[in-house]
Amino acid sequence: MAGFLQQVVEGLGAGAIYAGLALALVLIYQFTGIVNFAQGELAMFSTYLAWQLTAAGLPFWLALVVTLVVSFAGGMLIERVIIRPVEGAPELTVVIVTVGLFIFVNAAAGWIWSFTIKDFPNPFPEGAFRAGGVSVGYSTLGILGVVAVVMGLLYLLFQHTKIGLGMRAVASSPQSARLVGIRVGWTLALGWGLAATVGAVSGVLVAPLLFLDPNLMGGVLIYAFAAATLGGFDSPLGAVVGGLVVGVAETLAGAYVGFIGSDLKIGVPLVIILGVLLLRPQGLFGRAVVERV
Repeated sequence: MAGFLQQVVEGLGAGAIYAGLALALVLIYQFTGIVNFAQGELAMFSTYLAWQLTAAGLPFWLALVVTLVVSFAGGMLIERVIIRPVEGAPELTVVIVTVGLFIFVNAAAGWIWSFTIKDFPNPFPEGAFRAGGVSVGYSTLGILGVVAVVMGLLYLLFQHTKIGLGMRAVASSPQSARLVGIRVGWTLALGWGLAATVGAVSGVLVAPLLFLDPNLMGGVLIYAFAAATLGGFDSPLGAVVGGLVVGVAETLAGAYVGFIGSDLKIGVPLVIILGVLLLRPQGLFGRAVVERV
């Protein structure tokens, strides 16, 4: 039993990272209806920026604050310069634009910082504490705590601020929001900035567990897509729950399903995506689309 609980705890730690990137995907989809295939690369670029600041001598947490501010501004700029011109274009056009952004950001990171693997500092102390035969790492607790804080701040923003109310109105109906005087264009840019900030948090959390390189978030993005699909692309809460479920499912499958092991764990999120699309396309917390004919 202790071994099973140990796997669950480790899965929750990994799932919290997937939840962070899934949350960024969901935020953009909510406001614009766009699935941003470049979200992982934007998070990776922000992580490189945090690494550069710490390498220059800034304390980690100050470097993180600067990184989040730059990421927010960068997300808004991308929406205004790259996404806004294709607003209302066919879905395939938007997909091509985000895939092109994926390739550009990945190449830019490699050109600026090279493709050499780098170590990223861990903001959490080493070690773990034991409870009931289960060892819980301080890093795992820190990751779970950060994701909980991010969720709490987003809840306060959306439910208790005027800006959040406007963002929810735009997400619900841009046309109606525009009629009551909400600046829809700037609100969409705020959504992209917010998603870039949340994605940056996810990148900074995962980098100490892996090695920093331009392909850092490639695998994480697959798990994040599975989390967003499972929870529902229109539900921030669903993204977090989906991330935790995917993390636990991946860890348990790798530990207890013999033919999966550590080599085929990447198949777990793909199976989850396929199963959700077949059985409940809107996800666990998503709303089904109803069309009148």
